Amino acid sequence: MECQRCRSSLKIGEVYNLHGKALCENSYFYETNPPKACDPMAVSSALSVRKQLGQSGSSGLTELQQKIYNTVEKYGRITKEDLVKTLNVKPEQLEQEFAFLRHCELFQAFREDGKIYFTKCESKST
Repeated sequence: MECQRCRSSLKIGEVYNLHGKALCENSYFYETNPPKACDPMAVSSALSVRKQLGQSGSSGLTELQQKIYNTVEKYGRITKEDLVKTLNVKPEQLEQEFAFLRHCELFQAFREDGKIYFTKCESKST
């Protein structure tokens, strides 16, 4: 048996049923708790924690977050699809990491000609 979302192998007892679909744990979690890039409470929390830790810019990012940061910085703006291909990651993995980077106010997204682009946030003057 395989997950009807990601096609990973499922063992008996490790199947999650959601709306008639057999899912693995990761797919079930993603479907029931999708990442939310626009979450004011998450932004406030992320900014507060980073400030307390003395983090700014790309400091404190995971290896994958740093790769995303560097790639977006290199291109200035990049489509979601191109970033997935360039970094060889799953779209949902990129969405989760982007949500975090957005909460830290490091990135923003915009739609142009039917495509979603990622770009760095402009520095805020304080």
